[in-house]
Amino acid sequence: MKRKSILSTITAFLLVVSLLLDLGGLSAVRAEGITSSLDSEELRETAAIIAADTNPDLGVTAKAAVLMEASTGTIIYEKNATEQVSPASITKIMTLILIFDAIESGQITLQDEVTTSAYAKSMGGSQVFLEEGEKQTVETLIKCIVVASGNDASVAMAEYLCGSETEFVRQMNERAAGLGMTETHFEDCCGLTESSSHLTSAKDVALMSRELITHYPQIHQYSSIWMENIVHVTEKGSSEFGLANTNKLLKQYEYCNGLKTGSTSLAKYCLSATATKDGISLIAVVMAAPDYKVRFSEAKAMLTYGYGVCRLFKDENQEELPWIIVEDGVQKIVPIRYRAGFSYLSTDGSDVAQIEKRLELPESCRAPVAAGEVAGRAVYYLDGIEVGSVDILYDGSVERAGYWDYFRKIVELYFI
Repeated sequence: MKRKSILSTITAFLLVVSLLLDLGGLSAVRAEGITSSLDSEELRETAAIIAADTNPDLGVTAKAAVLMEASTGTIIYEKNATEQVSPASITKIMTLILIFDAIESGQITLQDEVTTSAYAKSMGGSQVFLEEGEKQTVETLIKCIVVASGNDASVAMAEYLCGSETEFVRQMNERAAGLGMTETHFEDCCGLTESSSHLTSAKDVALMSRELITHYPQIHQYSSIWMENIVHVTEKGSSEFGLANTNKLLKQYEYCNGLKTGSTSLAKYCLSATATKDGISLIAVVMAAPDYKVRFSEAKAMLTYGYGVCRLFKDENQEELPWIIVEDGVQKIVPIRYRAGFSYLSTDGSDVAQIEKRLELPESCRAPVAAGEVAGRAVYYLDGIEVGSVDILYDGSVERAGYWDYFRKIVELYFI
């Protein structure tokens, strides 16, 4: 009798489950009002910005200039930011990006030896006097490019990576387009050309500088070198050659750690200067300054202004999050994670230490659940006002329980 009663109960229960499934009663639902605030999971960090006037009177005499905070990309100061200008050796910032891209992808290593071609040797302007057939490691050539602005070293690396400077320049322009550098067109890899078509803008220089220092922070190991010797080994024997950094701001501003200078008769005097202080990294771009010293003094003035007004809040979002209960799923709970870290930049004097974070999460969700779907938000408040948020995502998938899943659970409950 007892067994017959149990079977009757199972039958009745399965009929109810079947009816609910047919009616869609176990269909997936989500907590109302929760939507994705970011379009791409590739985004590594969400940034919120409250910016002050970007045109204070800093007395900049250079034709174009930009001051940018690196982690958020916020422009703090600008002058003719999108006007096209000649970049001279500032061009080499993009050359370095492609070199570090190749290292990151495993295409090359720092220890690879690069052979100098006759064409690379023939480069004029600033150079480290490589000889045809001379071999130097990738790391040495990076130093030659960053510290001494070697045109010959730049071409040697371009040929090593792409077979020709022409193909390398094509990839430079492709990478620039990917960074949104809309005012930029490169015609060589070193900036030696005085072609009227080899152009960029102060904003675009800031964009590629930001890409280099945020994606490849190891660049500062090289850009902060003041002086260093390399060794030429040729058929004539061995000889030392001294590299001296062209970025004199390294000695004029204590927080400076890079990045690149440039000058030609057409471009005049240019500089992309980077600095880090109290966890804030700034990029000061000066284009077409009237003389050698002005580019450094005006970059220093911009950096000093920037550190006077910038306050940066960062939350890496590393703490463990609670699991979410799953209703009508083959599993009872699902893990969640932050989509990214969060940065908030204030240039209006706000006390960012007072920022509070609150989690907006549902008590439960219904299956099916797909990994990567939005579960909720981490919301940041300053003085009671929302200043930004980061999506919280499901970190696993849970399928909706079906007829046989429920049947199996009942069998396990009564007979196992």
